[in-house]
Amino acid sequence: MKLKNEWPIYYKKDVVTHYCPGCGHGIVHRIIAELLEEMDLGKRTIGVNPAGCAVLAYNYLDFDMIEAAHGRGTAIATGIKRARPDLFVLSYQGDGDLSAIGTAETIHSANRGEKFTVIFINNAVYGMTGGQMAPTSVLEQQTTTSPLGRSPDVDGYPLHITDIVAEFKGVVYAERVSLSSPKNIRRTKKAIKIAFETQVDNLGYSIIEVLSPCPTNWKMNTLDSCKWIDNVLASEFPLGVLTDKRETK
Repeated sequence: MKLKNEWPIYYKKDVVTHYCPGCGHGIVHRIIAELLEEMDLGKRTIGVNPAGCAVLAYNYLDFDMIEAAHGRGTAIATGIKRARPDLFVLSYQGDGDLSAIGTAETIHSANRGEKFTVIFINNAVYGMTGGQMAPTSVLEQQTTTSPLGRSPDVDGYPLHITDIVAEFKGVVYAERVSLSSPKNIRRTKKAIKIAFETQVDNLGYSIIEVLSPCPTNWKMNTLDSCKWIDNVLASEFPLGVLTDKRETK
């Protein structure tokens, strides 16, 4: 008996992915697919996928998707949602995409309170292009462009982009979660569901930042990557709700 026939996830394709072993993208893809099915949203969903490791997300998620130029995910999402406010719009982006080249689009769409949802995958490194330092790389983190570790004097400090936009009046819900354990993965699904509900209720902008493992570029095994999230990455980017204005809307 095939288990996939017992528990079908209609918005997740049954294919092998290109993601590295231990990568968190596949976990978040599954969570999104499950929620679109459970909340009956899939048939009216438009996803915007980024440049970066998730550039091929449309190969794995079985709903309509649009490819955005690097960093322009929230600009594309803005256009879709304004043209078709009846649709459920999801921008899926990584830390290099959202908090580097896409900083302007991210900040201004959040400040305007655009009524879509952003899933922000933060693995503190440029995963697809060779493991370079990202805006979210932590101090002393070794990358291909900071082999001696990130230095505040040379490279500046890690950018807390979600904390920044959480202060904007147009941002209704913002939370930071992680994929470091089954318990935290369940919390991630709960947070993404709240963000989806925020859009369904037409309340405003919602963003979920997900601390995600990148064993290949961190040069760790999967277990050590999860420990590094808990001990290092989450110390710089603490988990929890950053803003929740749902009751005031």
